[in-house]
Amino acid sequence: MVSTRPYLIRAIYEWCVDQGFTPYIAVQVDQNTRVPSGYVREGQIVLNIGSEATHQLKINNEQVTFQARFNGVAHQIAVPVGNVSAIYARENGQGMVFEMLDARENTSVGKAPDSAEAGTEEPPDDSSPPPASPRSSHLKVIK
Repeated sequence: MVSTRPYLIRAIYEWCVDQGFTPYIAVQVDQNTRVPSGYVREGQIVLNIGSEATHQLKINNEQVTFQARFNGVAHQIAVPVGNVSAIYARENGQGMVFEMLDARENTSVGKAPDSAEAGTEEPPDDSSPPPASPRSSHLKVIK
């Protein structure tokens, strides 16, 4: 069965565009991710996927691909949808955070994303506060 993640990524992307917001994705970088390594911090990168920043953006069920410039140099970007940890609007932080799974073990990754844009590892339940991170997130968990 196909994951719901690519459908949710496309839906939040379209919502951002319809609202005039700039869609960003937070990405867990691994050997399957093609991004400029000089911009990766602690195994993560945040990418602007708005139409002004990308060329030939495609979000299919397997990956997000596009061309983008980093410091004036064009790069071909390819991100497996399973590596997208969040998609959100830059202007207000609204969007969605995804649970990250380790493909080898099929278990949750032990470390929550460190980026302020990336949010928390998993949505909190109603009885406990979200796990503390070095920088608090501006994303909201929607149930």
